[in-house]
Amino acid sequence: MTTSDLTLPQARPKKTRSRRVMGAGKQLHAGPVTYVVLGIFALVSLAPLVWTAIAASRTDRRLAQTPPPLWFGGNLFKNMQAAWDQAGLGTAMLNSVIVAGTITVSTVVFSTLAGFAFAKLRFKFSGVLLLLTIGTMMIPPQLAVVPLYLWMSNLGWSNQLQTVILPTLVTAFGTFFMRQYLVQALPSELIEAARVDGASSLRVVWHVVFPAARPAMAVLGLLTFVFAWNDFLWPIIALTQQNPTVQVALNSLGTGYVPDQAVIMAGALLGTLPLLIAFLLFGKQIVGGIMAGAIKG
Repeated sequence: MTTSDLTLPQARPKKTRSRRVMGAGKQLHAGPVTYVVLGIFALVSLAPLVWTAIAASRTDRRLAQTPPPLWFGGNLFKNMQAAWDQAGLGTAMLNSVIVAGTITVSTVVFSTLAGFAFAKLRFKFSGVLLLLTIGTMMIPPQLAVVPLYLWMSNLGWSNQLQTVILPTLVTAFGTFFMRQYLVQALPSELIEAARVDGASSLRVVWHVVFPAARPAMAVLGLLTFVFAWNDFLWPIIALTQQNPTVQVALNSLGTGYVPDQAVIMAGALLGTLPLLIAFLLFGKQIVGGIMAGAIKG
């Protein structure tokens, strides 16, 4: 046997390993079927909003005809102005911003604090309290309407915004959501290191817990804002047309012997625009926060 007959058995695995690394680093590309399916889902999701805009740009007489209109008309801004004046949407928009903004901030902060306590702190009956908190999610909110109304009436808060804000300052869903996130995203060693460095409980929460929980806080904030903005059942009971939120104000557009469907659709479009603007402004940051949290997990 000569030296030319000898082989190098380690050379081939190195090539295979390098090929695997290069293959793993390649970017995946979607095929045409993927784009078709995503396009169909996008069209189905946008169809109600597009139809609302089309109906808001037409007249009530045209909407009653068959077939219904499938393209935009020229009465959009006229119907929006009519809906704005008839429903008093100026005051309603301001009230909804105050109510939804306050509920969102308080829910995010309090839910994060409670979620951190259930996730990382050890205290008596923590498991029982967590089960009781989750159990409240099983109770239909309609059951609490009568006692809640009596309570707010005894406080003298009838037809005031705090009547809508107070019952939803913190939610069981938000607490459970933040607890589940912080269990994985916040290492206990990080909290212990902050304690060793002499950080107080407030500093631990501000400099350790809040930065770690930021992605989940963004998601919870968006969900809470949308829910508070669209809430109708409790505000229609607690408030009147003299001091309404957007959903309560829009309810007045449907009154009358022959409601103007075009004006109603224009009012619904005006009530939806703030949510669309908020998502366009902060949607990228929220999605980025979700992805950052997923990578950490």
